[in-house]
Formats: sequence, C-alpha cells, structure tokens
Amino acid sequence: MSILPVIVGLGGVNSAGRISGHHALRRLVIDVLPEAAAAETYASLAGLMGLAASPAEPATRQYIRDHTLIRRIECFDPEDVACHRAATIHAPADGRLRFVMAKRRLPERLPDGWQVRALPNGDVEVCADAGADVLFPDRQASRVTSAGQAPTGFDPARLYPSRNHPRGLQLTVFGASDAVRSLGVDWDALRARVRPDEFAVYAGSAMGQLDPAGTGGMFQAPLTGKRITSKQVPLGLAEMPTDFINAYVVGSVGATGAMIGACATFLYNLKIAVDEIRAGRLRVALVGGAEAPIVPEVVEGYRVMGALAEDEALMALDGSERVGNRRACRPFGENCGFTLAEAGVFAVVMDDALALDIGADIRCAAPAVFVNADGFKKSIPGPGIGNYVTVAKALALARAVVGEDSVRRRSYIHAHGTGTPQNRVTESHIMNELAKAFGIERWPVAAVKAFLGHSLAPASGDQLACAVGSWACGWLPGITTIDAVAEDVHASHLGFETRHVQFEPTEMDVALINSKGFGGNNATGVILAPHVARQMLKQKHGAAAMGAYMERLEAVRGAIKDYDAAMTRGEMKPIYRFGDGVLEGSDMALNADELHIPGYGPSIPLRVENPFGDMTA
Repeated sequence: MSILPVIVGLGGVNSAGRISGHHALRRLVIDVLPEAAAAETYASLAGLMGLAASPAEPATRQYIRDHTLIRRIECFDPEDVACHRAATIHAPADGRLRFVMAKRRLPERLPDGWQVRALPNGDVEVCADAGADVLFPDRQASRVTSAGQAPTGFDPARLYPSRNHPRGLQLTVFGASDAVRSLGVDWDALRARVRPDEFAVYAGSAMGQLDPAGTGGMFQAPLTGKRITSKQVPLGLAEMPTDFINAYVVGSVGATGAMIGACATFLYNLKIAVDEIRAGRLRVALVGGAEAPIVPEVVEGYRVMGALAEDEALMALDGSERVGNRRACRPFGENCGFTLAEAGVFAVVMDDALALDIGADIRCAAPAVFVNADGFKKSIPGPGIGNYVTVAKALALARAVVGEDSVRRRSYIHAHGTGTPQNRVTESHIMNELAKAFGIERWPVAAVKAFLGHSLAPASGDQLACAVGSWACGWLPGITTIDAVAEDVHASHLGFETRHVQFEPTEMDVALINSKGFGGNNATGVILAPHVARQMLKQKHGAAAMGAYMERLEAVRGAIKDYDAAMTRGEMKPIYRFGDGVLEGSDMALNADELHIPGYGPSIPLRVENPFGDMTA
C-alpha cells in the first residue's frame, strides 16, 4: 500500500523564538491570541531569553516584543564595524622613512628597499627607501542595520560544551535536540524498533559557517595577523549540521547528506526524506537547516548586490529621518530589499505506519516536494521559469489527493515573499497565474519573512513551522508590515491580508510552501492538514487501528506538554553526546546474512534479492 510521510516533530529557533510548542508562530500573532495562549508564549520567550522578571508584567512583555522578530542588529554594532584601510606611506622629501617595531613582527620576506637594524631592547629600526604598504585599522558604519535575530539573551553556546563551535552549529545542536524531544517519544526507544539503516539525517546550511569560528575566520586570519585554527576548515563546511546531528545528537549510522539549494535548502532536504520514505527505503528522517549569516561581511556582501533593505531606502519609503527596523521586510508592498536572519529549524518525518504504532502526534502530512531549475538565465540571482513548474505540480498533486473543491476553497500558499521589488512582481505573477489556471478565486497568501526575515537555508522550514502552527492555533499571519499591496503586484486571484486572519483549522486542508533560491533553486512542498492526514490514515488502516492510535497518542501528547513546560522553565539542555556510545568495528556482530550494531535495534539484513534479476538471469 502507499506510504504517507508525516511530520511528527518540529523544533528549533528563529527570531520569533522556539519552534516547538508552536511558540514561534504564536509570537507572530500574539496580539490576537487568547490571554492564556499568549501568556504561555511570553513565558517561553522569557525562559529562552534568560529573563528573571515575570513574563506577566507589562514591562517584561514589552521588552520581549522589542527584542524578538526583525529589529536593529544586536549581533554586532552596526555603527562600529571593524575594517582596514589600505595605504602607502612615503618618506618625507627631506629624509628617509624610519619606524620601530618588534622583531617578531617583521615580514618573513622583507620588502624591497627595507634596511633593518637591531635595537638594544629587542626591537628593530626599519629604514624604507621606497615607503611601505600598510593597512590602518578603521571603523565604519553599516548601511544596513536591520536583521531577524534570535531573541535577545538566547545564547546556545552556554547550553552545552560548545568548544568554540560556529554559531550555525550551535543553532543546529539546539534545534535538532528540540525537534527530537518535541516528538514526545524517547529517541533511544524509537531506535530499538527501527533498523539502523532505516534512519536518515538530511540537513545543511546554504553558505556554510561564516563567522570567526568557521570559514570566515579562516579567510580573515592571514590578513589580520592571526593563525588559522585546526577547526575552521571542517566546522565551516555546508553539510556540517548533518554531521553534528549524527555524531552528537542522535548517533545515526543511517543515510546522511545535505542537498544544498540556496534559499530552498530545507525543502530540498525534505524532498529527499519524503521520496525515500514513500519508496519504503526509510522509516524515520530528521530534516532541517541552520544558518547564522548576521556577520558584517555577509551583510555587506548582500548589500552590494542590491539585495538588502538599506537604511536610506527605508527612510525614503517612509518619508522619515528614522529607520523603521521593525518594518524592514515588506513582502508584496512598496519595498526595497530583503532582511537577513538567523535560524535553525528541524523536523522529524516518519512513515504513517510507524507513526500510528508509536502514537506520534501527526502535525501534518508531507506527500511531496517538487524541485525544478530555471533553464537558461540572464543572471544567476534573477528569477526564471522553474517556480511555475513547481507550483503547478504541487497544485496538481493537491487536487489529485484532496479534490478540486479543497484546492479551490480550502488551500493557501506560504510565499517565499522576500521583500524585494523583483520578488513581489515575479512571485505574485506565478501564484496569480496558477491560481487562475486552477480556478482559485482568491488564494490566501502568507509571507512570514515580514516578521522573521530571510534565514536562507532554513527559510522554508520557518514557513513550514508557521503552517503547522497555524493549524494548531487557528490564525494565519497577515502581512502587517505593509500598508497596502504594491500596484505592480499581480493580485487578481490572490488574497493579501494586512491583518491576521482567524480560521477554523478543519476548514483549511492544504498549504503550499514555496521557495525560490539564488541560482534557480525552486521548490514547492505540499503540506496536508492534520485532519486530512488522519482521514487518509483511517481509510488505509481502518477505524480500529485509529482508535488504538488515539489511545497511544494521549500519553505522547502528555509527554510533549511536559517537555514544553520544562523548556519554558529552563530545565532542559540540548542533547550533546560527545564521545558517548562510540563503537568500533570489533563491537559489531557480523556474518554473511546480517549485521547487528549494539544499541541499534533490529539487524541490517545482508541476504538480499538481485534487483536486476531480469537482466542477469
């Protein structure tokens, strides 16, 4: 029978807070939530931010609001960015250029024209006939001061022995741990039920780790007089989030990899997991992405591309002399660029039979993710035709699964929605034309980068977490950072709301998650509501099996609630099993028929059928 991949765990952190417990989505719509739900999320954020004051106090709540979502950059001082100025200094007309320096600071190869004389104190005097090329330390202000940063005070490095890990890997450890524990089922108990080669981890970062502890530090070191460390090369790799999860969080020996697709990376990795589960080759996969790009060099790199919302442009849009950092990202409105963000978002994906067997809380179903390139292009970062293909195929599958009426009246799309003038025109045209073709009169559009910023690799994970959170909370985030839809946006068949929209969760069957990455990396995922997934599983497994599942689910939901409360109280630390449970080849039980790994449940069978029997008989 067909296998339906279901998402049974979600975790991580973005600028709205913790993903598990739907707190990130709740932060987006906190103004319209009932007081009890809002209080839980304020408490969650207070715990994440390390606040001692009561989250019930108005001043504390205001502080939390001011120090979450997109805001003025806090990761570094945007008014005081370190840099160097290159210059050539020359001797005065009436003499030679002389200066004194420490002998150990002399270049290994002396420039032409240098004469060096040792001084009694151990320094040297240098006479340079032709002058000298120098770099003067300097400070400058960034022309971009907005970013979507993790809540102020959240420091994943303090939660486990981080050993100078790059921040992207710190977010990985926290996020993967959060996803695993959000499952409500002990991971080791799950491992005992599933063959070790039926697990997988697919995760990555689009740009690698570019802060000083990773590749960024490696490139800076020789030009700033420092030494490259032994960790910067390996820890800077783009697939390192996967490696960290395998080695220190879940101890997986199953399939592993990172499919990098720029801003669509999360969906690319989700596609691998979904395809492998549907094919019956996997039963469980941990999927995700992590990115920490809020460093001065990356901000400046995107700025000179003309991609980011610069302060001057924002002030010009508002007719103000003050920068509206909170409204820096304005998808489908009058805008001027996107806003960088950091995040680590992870999901546990499972086949439907295993989910029912363990009583997992099915947050949604993920039947397919479609990926297509743009073909020939004028410009690598420019948009192309591939996203028309992915959205069309996603709508076609949704129509085939839930029916034409559901697609027309009970579906919506999480747009990539970066906040650039080009995106608002090109993506709206894609969505509008496909809505028209499929008979959708007014297709609701969400664009959560308006609140979270653009986290690159995990960006579509942000969208997925918000979609699942919306079904749990009954609120679809509006695009509240815009006053109106821009005139050049194609909107004859689209619904753009500037206020949050309440809906009955059982009346929204399908969400499409859309992502457009630099280079023509387009992906669109089809996500089915939890009530739709349960209906499909009842049809497949029968009412009795679903009844037994609901009994097991009750205990699992209790465990999930206990975990959420413990996280809010700050009692749970990330999983980080450094050097724990390390196995050698001699530990395995091996023969020609099977391979058994201690602590990993069922054996891996080695007596297999010839898959090419019709070609070798």
